[in-house]
Amino acid sequence: MADHLEASVTLPSEPASVPRARRHAVEVLAAWGLDGATEAVDAIRLIVSELATNAVQHTFGQSPTFTVGLRLEREERLVVGVTDSHPRRPRRLPAAVQQDNGRGMGIIRVLAAEAGGRLSVTPTADGGKTVAITMPWTAAPVPA
Repeated sequence: MADHLEASVTLPSEPASVPRARRHAVEVLAAWGLDGATEAVDAIRLIVSELATNAVQHTFGQSPTFTVGLRLEREERLVVGVTDSHPRRPRRLPAAVQQDNGRGMGIIRVLAAEAGGRLSVTPTADGGKTVAITMPWTAAPVPA
């Protein structure tokens, strides 16, 4: 097997793209040998959903697209990230009990920690950012 596998999809920054981002991630993980009925896939699906939603809602129309990227490194580590062209770093918003928003980054951090992973935010060359989760790979060996 190669040292790493990569897959990505670039989607318009609109709400209808969020389910497409989730489907892409699940399809890639299945192709890499991670069964779609596992807790790991559920966690990754939710992470992608929250990151994609943030890319749509919090770039204020200044990022016409976002990219979901997945990278499997040496069958040891999975990196799942969403890149947009807006420079503002994500931040944890106060979540009032009555609010439906403001919890996404907290959810992402908890899911990453439970999977033994970590969250990172990296600036891109064009002034945007990639928000990514790096976690141990828990699937069977990837088919050649």
